[in-house]
Parts: sequence; structure tokens; C-alpha cells
Amino acid sequence: MTHDPDPSDQAAVVDFLSAPDTHGGAEVERVDTHGSIVFLAGDRVYKLKRAVRFPYMDYGTVERRRAACEAEVRLNRRTAPSVYLGAVPVLRRPDGSLALGGIGAPLSRSEGVPADWVVVMARLDQEALFDRMADRGALTAGLMRELAETIGSFHAGAEVVTDRGGADAMRWVFEDNVAELAERPDVFPPDRVRALGTASAAALDRLGGLLDRRREGGSVRFCHGDLHLRNICLVDGRPTLFDCVEFNDDIAIVDVLYDLAFLLMDLEHRGLRPLANTLLNRMLELTGDCDGLALLPLFLSARAAVRAKVLASGAGAQPDPAAAHAEALSYLDHAVRAIHPPKPMMVTLGGLSGTGKTTVARALAPGIGPAPGAVVLRSDVLRKQLFGAAETERLPAEAYAGEATRRVYAGLLERAGRIVRAGHAVIVDAVNARPEERADLEAVARHAGVPFRGIWLEADADTLMARVGSRTGDASDADEAVVRRQLLYEIEPLTWHRISSVGDMESVISNIGKIIR
Repeated sequence: MTHDPDPSDQAAVVDFLSAPDTHGGAEVERVDTHGSIVFLAGDRVYKLKRAVRFPYMDYGTVERRRAACEAEVRLNRRTAPSVYLGAVPVLRRPDGSLALGGIGAPLSRSEGVPADWVVVMARLDQEALFDRMADRGALTAGLMRELAETIGSFHAGAEVVTDRGGADAMRWVFEDNVAELAERPDVFPPDRVRALGTASAAALDRLGGLLDRRREGGSVRFCHGDLHLRNICLVDGRPTLFDCVEFNDDIAIVDVLYDLAFLLMDLEHRGLRPLANTLLNRMLELTGDCDGLALLPLFLSARAAVRAKVLASGAGAQPDPAAAHAEALSYLDHAVRAIHPPKPMMVTLGGLSGTGKTTVARALAPGIGPAPGAVVLRSDVLRKQLFGAAETERLPAEAYAGEATRRVYAGLLERAGRIVRAGHAVIVDAVNARPEERADLEAVARHAGVPFRGIWLEADADTLMARVGSRTGDASDADEAVVRRQLLYEIEPLTWHRISSVGDMESVISNIGKIIR
């Protein structure tokens, strides 16, 4: 049997877990959060749930804390099995002393009764946490692509839930956000909070049907729920998700894009939009979830508002409450900006292989359209997907024959149309050598009623040959023989902006940016 002490009864357990003798003499580092106390000792971490009760989180009894510890281990083993070692009791022995139970060991009353429970974890390298890496500029586009693959795989395997999520769940999120923000007029200007509430309600009225259709279609899953940089770490060289939400299924069972939105918002708020853009683009390459982009402003805004209210509620426990309040306000401002995104547009990049289309597209994308920037549709990637090949797998010649190429361009047109109709910006990266291909792309933008910018990149033959010859690990199969054939193409008539891509690419990108603006 377990007993249900007052919260003050945890003092003895905290003292026990803080003592080096408990951990074989190892120095103990303590980290406090609103819901837990974490003890780091040697190569282990011991996470004690606080005996607290909140509307969204109830750890008020020993039995509830046991269930929460066991759930935390079970759920986090989906993504970090080597990190979460088990849930163990802190035993009160017959003589009144405390001892740690063994991982996986059966409870024996002769050893004592559980005074509390802790999650036992392998200690992570703190410098490999993604928030620490972000602070020192160590996050890269390559890591974002790997992270997208990790998240995509997790979401694909997560349990589908059809009786939660949808419009009603999202309405609960934003109404709760606005209500809690309104309770702190000392931190959050009431007019800004009202503006956020009005815009969020309008967005939800417009998008409620899409939210419900996505739930019915399997997009609502048992996700992570707290997916930001501090809860990602390099483990054995791979991005690893940990510390998911175990205390409230309504927070964890969400649309997969809402789960991702927390991370996108976190990157954006840290001034790392290019990395957020890379992450989103790789996720879309894996999932094809273009229609969900219509929800992204609402999702990003809600995530920023959640962060704002949490920071404000915990400011009193911080060394500098005024700084915490200022940071909370910056998240409210982020939420308001996100719910009022800029208009979408369509940019197309054409040119022979080796003109630098992909380099230009990736550089331009973060600065175009709603956060975190434009979706890049690349014909080389789509072609590999259509043939079921890995991106770096070389395709046979027939994959570049007329019918195959028509399928690729049809796919580009279809996806570009879906993206701009969802209110997002798109960059189409393809050779676009034929006048009819260029005309079809312009027609997509015209029918969607969005601005169009067509850019044609040019370079001399020697530059093209050198560039394709130096490529490694890329989706393009173009080599020098392909370039020689392309140099014979009849490109005219050409109405797009002609830009030389020879020389300094930063200048090339800057010149194109002026045209797009």
C-alpha cells in the first residue's frame, strides 16, 4: 500500500535524493521546474514529480506520481529507449530510513513501502541538447534534415486517435491561452490579448472544418506534446526526442503539424528561421502534407501564446522576474504576428543544370511569405519519389523520358497549387526549359490569385560543367553529358527575369531578392 502525504512530506525524499551518499558519493546537481525536481548524479538522472495539483497536471498523491513516472518511461521509450531506464520507488524502510528501489525489481514489503517514485534516466550530455547547440550556433541544416526524419518516423508510427483533437480541441487551446493571458494585465497589454483572441477565433471559424477532416483522416496522433529544442538531444550522434508530455493526454494527442509547430516556433523565436525552413521543407518532402499549411499560422500563434503564459506564471521563481516578464511579452508579440501572416506568393526558378537553382531556392525560401518561409518544390526530389528511389540513387535514362518528365511537372503544378491555395509561399526549382512548362506554372499562380515571379538563371558552359562535376550526395543526376544536351535546347520565348549566376552567389541571391520584393 502507498500513502498520500502532504506536499511537505516530500522534503525528506528531496533531502535523500540530494545527498551524495545516495549516489555512491557522486556530486549531485539539482534542477527545479514547476512540476518536477531533477537530480543529476554521476551517469544517472532521477526525476521526482512534485506533489502539486494544477488543472492540467495532478501529481497530488503517491499513486498518481507512480502512474505518471511509469507513463513517462513508457511513452518516452518510443523515441529514447536507451535514455529511459525505468521508474523506481523511493522506499521507506521499517526503520524509517529511505532507499532507492531497483529498476524492474518487484516490490517487497519487507524492504519498505514507497514514499515516492522517480524516473531513472541515463544522463545526457548537456552540451548535446539542441537548445545549448542553438545558443552556440552549432545547429546546422544537415541536423535539421536528420531531425525531420526522426520526427517524421515518430509521427508515422504514433497511435492514431479519432475521438480527440480537431476544432473543439484547438478552440480549447486558444480560449485557455487568451483567458490566462488576460489574467496578467501587468505583463500583457489587454489590447494585444484581445487582438490575439479576435484573430484566433476568426482563424478557427475559417479552419475548423479542415481541423476536423484531418482528425478523421488520421492526422491526430499520440504525439510528443512538448517538442521544442530543450527536449531534443544528440544521442549516439542522432537527434533524439525525450521528455514528452505524460501528464495530460489532451496536450499530447494533437495534430502532427501542431506537434511540429512548437519546434518551428522555438527556432523562429531564437532568430533561426533558416533552420526552421529547412526542417519544414524536409518534413513536407517526407509527408507531402501541403494542405496542412493553412493551419500553420494558427498553430504557431497558439504555441507562442502557450510559451508566453507559462513564462509569466513561473516568473516569480526566476532570479530576474522583470526579465522573465519581458521574455513572456515577446512571445505574446510573436503570437500576434504569427496569426497575421504575410500574403503567399509563387516564385519559379528555371535554368540549365548547374546554374545554382537549388542553392538560390534554399537561400531565398526563409525570407518569402508566412513563417517559416517558402516551401521549396524541387523537380529532382519529386522525380526520385515518383520512381520510389532514394534521393541519391541514380535513375535510369527512361526516368527522364518525355512521359516521366510530364508526370514530374504535373506533380509540381499540383503541389504548388495546393501550397498557395493553403496561404503559403512556394518556390518551384526545375529546369523549366519548355515555354509550355513556364506558362503552366504562371497559370497556377494566376488561378490562385497570388503574385508570381519567374527567374531564369544563366551561366556559361564551363561554369555549368564544373558545378555538376563537383556535386556529391545530391538528388540531381545531371552530369556533363546532360549539360551538353541541355545547351542545345531552344529556350525562347523567355519572359522571365534573366539573371547571371556566375560569380559570387551571395550577390546573385541579393539581386534576385530585390526582384521578388
